[in-house]
Amino acid sequence: MVISHRSRKPLPRRAALLAAAGLFGGLLAVPAVTAAAGTPQACSAADADIYRPPDRATATPGAVVACRRVDSLPMVIGGPPLNAWKVQYGSTDGRGRRVSAVGTVVVPQKPWTGPGERPLVAFVPGTLGIGPQCAFSRQLAGQYQDAYEGPNIAALLNAGYAVAATDGQGYMDGEVHPYVSGAEAGHAVLDMARAASRVPGTGVSPDAEVGIWGYSEGGSGSLWAAQLARSYAPELHVVGAASGGIPADLKEVASNLDGQFFAGFLVDAFVGLSVTHPELPFDDILDDSGRKAVKDAESLCALGTVSRFPLARIEQYTKDGLTLDQIYALRGSDGTTWGDAVRANKLGAGVGTPGSGARYEIGFPVFQYRGLLDEVIPDRTASATRRAYCDAGVATRWTAYVGDHLTGDAQAIGDVVNWLGDRFGGKADTGNC
Repeated sequence: MVISHRSRKPLPRRAALLAAAGLFGGLLAVPAVTAAAGTPQACSAADADIYRPPDRATATPGAVVACRRVDSLPMVIGGPPLNAWKVQYGSTDGRGRRVSAVGTVVVPQKPWTGPGERPLVAFVPGTLGIGPQCAFSRQLAGQYQDAYEGPNIAALLNAGYAVAATDGQGYMDGEVHPYVSGAEAGHAVLDMARAASRVPGTGVSPDAEVGIWGYSEGGSGSLWAAQLARSYAPELHVVGAASGGIPADLKEVASNLDGQFFAGFLVDAFVGLSVTHPELPFDDILDDSGRKAVKDAESLCALGTVSRFPLARIEQYTKDGLTLDQIYALRGSDGTTWGDAVRANKLGAGVGTPGSGARYEIGFPVFQYRGLLDEVIPDRTASATRRAYCDAGVATRWTAYVGDHLTGDAQAIGDVVNWLGDRFGGKADTGNC
């Protein structure tokens, strides 16, 4: 079968369990945590300018392009008094081209009383949707859609840590988020950590110890950041990475999602990979329902995506009823197949310890976890990732919680914050392989 190809380009403004809607609604009723007045006002960009991509991205990775003070973070429930800044910063995509991304730096007002500099946690949010309206920084600042990890941020702030929370790449005006694309995610995380000390007034030291944390899509992004840290951002003093609910093998996850309740995540993944791989056939294999599905996916956030695509199968959106395996076999203009693009994002392949010569050398402990009832990420995927890290000699701690994909995130908060605290305190962790 010969398929004509037209390059896929990002389109403008183009999760959670439905039962969680009550949880989200309950969070919205809690008063906002308000940032202090009278702190440095050097960051004075208009909010619109934070999300406006430059005509030509030239900023070096981690450089601040624009920033602004944020008056309050309504989503951070139960946290201490804080100061917060939105920041547009330089990063690179998976092909080494310079891009801009957006994130939020949050620092407790209370002075750090521990040893050394105040630690920094690079936080990676879970699935939020692929359109710019879903950006974590927008939701943190009060543009509610359905983000659910404010308690994670609050727990870090209550421990005294600064937080550098990336939106990830592709959340600026007119862009599409490259959902589940590993290099883009890892670079965005590490460059957000770099940018935190460069935002005027944060007090974050470039010598601060750095922890990394994320769950679900954030679990993938945090683990990619761990794999890339040594080669991409060697100056960062990363002491540990916590990653939960990790979609580490996209083929296995796709098979698990196709035709199931959370099929919307699969739709997002194909749209995201089409953004990072415009040479692959995408637009030309879609039928009218497929084009509408793409438009809908880019206009919805996490809860809306789940509600729009329950039980959907990928073949119902293609002209020839193509299955996953048939799509994987399709070849792009450069010879790359969809299968190649998917395999390139598999976590755990090529990992090793410093000096091993592995592609991804990791010199700090890793904490992996999941919910035992996770209906999104297959158990074999989580187990294989843990096994790959253990076999490579990377200090790996593993914990399973009695919860599903959504509740597994919340159940781990205390353990993750304590685990990061031990890393910041200089305690060794040899893992439990």
